[in-house]
Amino acid sequence: MINIPNELANRFNSVLGKNKISLDLQNHYRKWLRYYLDFCRKYDFTDAKRESLAHFIKKIDEKHQTLEQQKQATDAISLYYGLIPEIVRSDSNEESRNKEDVGWNSVYLNLSAEIKLRHYSPKTLKTYTLWARKLQGFTKNKDPQFLVSNDVKEFLTFLAVKREVSASTQNQAFNALLFLFRHVIKKDFENMKDIPRAKRKPYIPVVLSREEVDAIFEQLLYPYDLVVKLLYGCGLRLFECLNLRVNNFNFDASVLTVHDGKGKKERTVPLPEKVLPELKEHLRRVTNLHEKDLNAGFSGVFMMGLLEKKYKNCGKELVWQWFFPAKTLTLVPETGEYRRYHLHETHVQKAIQRAVRKTKICKRVTSHIFRHSFATHLLQANYDIRTIQELLGHSDVRTTMVYTHTIKSKTIKESKSPLDFE
Repeated sequence: MINIPNELANRFNSVLGKNKISLDLQNHYRKWLRYYLDFCRKYDFTDAKRESLAHFIKKIDEKHQTLEQQKQATDAISLYYGLIPEIVRSDSNEESRNKEDVGWNSVYLNLSAEIKLRHYSPKTLKTYTLWARKLQGFTKNKDPQFLVSNDVKEFLTFLAVKREVSASTQNQAFNALLFLFRHVIKKDFENMKDIPRAKRKPYIPVVLSREEVDAIFEQLLYPYDLVVKLLYGCGLRLFECLNLRVNNFNFDASVLTVHDGKGKKERTVPLPEKVLPELKEHLRRVTNLHEKDLNAGFSGVFMMGLLEKKYKNCGKELVWQWFFPAKTLTLVPETGEYRRYHLHETHVQKAIQRAVRKTKICKRVTSHIFRHSFATHLLQANYDIRTIQELLGHSDVRTTMVYTHTIKSKTIKESKSPLDFE
């Protein structure tokens, strides 16, 4: 651990006194400054650049420091930035900017804590943080504690009128900022009725015919063809399919269990018998790849949460291997380990796009279209809407009912009198 130079230490102590930092906290602030300078020297970051603070906070978060400690570190380093001559010369209002940055940094830390507390997905955290940053830029770094609902109203109006964003984007921004106000800034929207809400148009999904689905299968190469067959054959979302591990498959019962689906829900779906031989052959290849990784001394696959700390070496066990592993290994900079991730979603999406171009199908085909086709084709086969709801993992049957608009009404259920039942 490096020592703070005497001149810098004296100036930093002076800043702590001017900002009325209590004596019992000053030692902690000096400690965070030492850690920060040591971190920048060790990982080749420039301590005078504000961008380095985000990397430092991420590092101490990985060290399982509490949110209060992370906020304290942010405050300490922000005060240090005010002592750097280059930054002071570039902005005459640096002192006020430091206070604003400290306020918004605390907002982002608290936002992350609230999201994790509710076990929302990392994508939700990323999206909500993005809208918070856009609001910060729109309000010109206004202190978060002085934000009011009118700021959000002006921002949403700007999105709709100037940027001409879609209704779904506008509503996403509204939901993100509503969460920010209620759970992070601890304020409520004063006049909800005055805040504009975009009305979404009724959406009827695009659906492929069975002939079009088969044509796309023929143009896909391994392993992307198997991925798409599961998307269509089991009605999976793309991230649900790519997150599958070996232990999700029960070949004896021909059942696939989906863990941590959308909304952290779980469900089971039948495995298509037609692709069982392909799935078993693919599993054999995954097993061989796993053995090669172990022999090469690799550290296994990435595990969720703290599971690996609870069950040591579970990342090296076969049952936890990705069913669709990535072709290359990923380096973990913090530990120097090489681990294997699953196929990246963009690779699957691009493979589907190439296949669709070859088939010359005149529809906008995405990975989610196969899930729509799964539900629609079951309806055409006279499956009960409740059964389809369970297979898709919908909480509300009204969500499933949208597929009734994709087929002719006579194919939903033939009308019969109860007297005609046998």
